Amino acid sequence: MRRGLVHAGAWLMATGAAVTLSWWGVHSVMSGTAYDPPLAVPLAVQPLSSSTHRSQPPEPTPSPSPSPSPSAAPTSPSPSAKPSAPPTPPARRQAPPSENVKAYSVSGGRVALDLGATSAELVSATPLAGWRMQVWKQPFWIRVTFTREGREVSVFCTWHDHPPLVEIVDP
Repeated sequence: MRRGLVHAGAWLMATGAAVTLSWWGVHSVMSGTAYDPPLAVPLAVQPLSSSTHRSQPPEPTPSPSPSPSPSAAPTSPSPSAKPSAPPTPPARRQAPPSENVKAYSVSGGRVALDLGATSAELVSATPLAGWRMQVWKQPFWIRVTFTREGREVSVFCTWHDHPPLVEIVDP
């Protein structure tokens, strides 16, 4: 009888350790996925069909130049006395948006997808005020879900063995 209890205790401890280790592993893998609050990507203000318009960066404002000390007599302006603008970072080049960008407005927000011939890419997803959003991306599908007060609205895009297909679930 005692031998059976020892075996049962050892089995319980080993099982508990295995479950704990498995939970820790799954938790560490899942911590950066759909269970974290997603970041909203804002839609562009200009129309989606306009691929030639690019907004210009704001003009840099010159910094005030230091005033010369009263004891130093200015003989010629020094280069350091001129107002200097901070260096402008190089412009980020973005690939021009595809002509296949389609926007889908649902009761929870708006989703824009770039639909290619054999795949799709999420351009942006923005929830409406009061709605929460989650995004899942996998090799052959994208899902954007908006939730509020127990209501769930989803935009699915799949493309495994067929061209991208968008399905909206809005009960």
